[in-house]
Amino acid sequence: MIPPGLMISAPASGTGKTTLMLGLLAAFRARGVAVQPFKSGPDYIDPAFHTAASGRASYNIDSWSMEAARIEGLVGNAQGADLVLAEGSMGLFDGVAIPGASGNGASADIAAHMGWPVVLVLDVSGAAQSVAATALGFKMMRPDVTLAGVVLNRVASPRHEALVRVGMEQAGVRVLGVLPRRTEMELPERHLGLVQAGEQENLDAILADAGAFVAEHVDLDALRAAASGTLQNAPPPAKITPPGQRIALAQDNAFAFVYPHLLAGWRAAGAEILPFSPLRNEAPDDGADICWIPGGYPELHAGTLAAADIFRDGLRRFAETRAVHGECGGYMALGAGLVDKEGTRHRMAGLLGLETSFAKRKFHLGYRRATLNAAIPGAAPGAQLRGHEFHYATILEEPDSPLARITDSNGLTVPETGTFRRFEGGGQVSGTFFHLIAEGA
Repeated sequence: MIPPGLMISAPASGTGKTTLMLGLLAAFRARGVAVQPFKSGPDYIDPAFHTAASGRASYNIDSWSMEAARIEGLVGNAQGADLVLAEGSMGLFDGVAIPGASGNGASADIAAHMGWPVVLVLDVSGAAQSVAATALGFKMMRPDVTLAGVVLNRVASPRHEALVRVGMEQAGVRVLGVLPRRTEMELPERHLGLVQAGEQENLDAILADAGAFVAEHVDLDALRAAASGTLQNAPPPAKITPPGQRIALAQDNAFAFVYPHLLAGWRAAGAEILPFSPLRNEAPDDGADICWIPGGYPELHAGTLAAADIFRDGLRRFAETRAVHGECGGYMALGAGLVDKEGTRHRMAGLLGLETSFAKRKFHLGYRRATLNAAIPGAAPGAQLRGHEFHYATILEEPDSPLARITDSNGLTVPETGTFRRFEGGGQVSGTFFHLIAEGA
């Protein structure tokens, strides 16, 4: 059976969703409540924090790139838990203009489809009764989305709380918690979001503190009682065509951005994943069929990667006879060089001619559709894929053959096509700034 759930959302980014989500996961875990976390939308960093706080693997679910059956299959991972908590992205109703596989990517799509009531996190700093108008608008916006109540964040004083509560009472909106201002609870960020869970010092202490803080200021019993859901039994999680039977997967703080549902889907299809660390100067396992280098932060470790001769030489030998594919940061690492934000160029693997720069930053963000010109591991030429792009790197040179025809969520052509190069021994190296989420037009 699938346990009841809640969507933790907000009117906008930066209101405290992640702080509340992690605090709830830690607080319920401390009570012995098994909570299955999910993340609505494309995100690599939050699920790792969810997993650390809950002790259960967190999965991304996304209405633009995933069909309803795939979403339901992933929600099936909640079997055996007592409660589901899903963290939204951006604002509750924020998505793209043109719907995709099963919606426009908004967290509200997932809440409506799964029947999960919404707990709305409201930043009440600088306002009082007026905040109730925001809550009332969210309550009425979509008839198929239920507002369970609100958690007031950054409350300045008991008087401030009393004034906000008056407005909520007038609007008929339930207050489930009140979080006083506490700047030391905020986690450090960098340009792609929070600093990764694996890089956080004293993470267990941070999570325990967040759990105690939320337990003190949120009515956990009322919040859990508000949970609901329409899915009783889920189909098994979908198998995903793996890129190979034995996959050498780069995994460390430079290359950590791979969606958990992809790894689970590959394993469900019988694939074996063989992790290695370029930062520790490790080469891909020579017994692997293919090598996959995910995105991450190669720009923060460019000097270490440039000096990793064993990694680079082993990767080159591997690529002579087998397929190597890189996504975003992995694509940059496969290129000839990377210029860091200080303007220093670092040598990369040199398997593609790509040159990228963080000294000339340009923000690239959004859903992507790709139609492949050439095969990549796990997908044939002509295959149609859905995914997401999120990076600041600027392309200085991209001389190899275009890998795919890529469009955004509005159907407009995206110039970053990715590239590929074939080798005489039968190997192929490919890469793209596009992060795969699911197959399908």
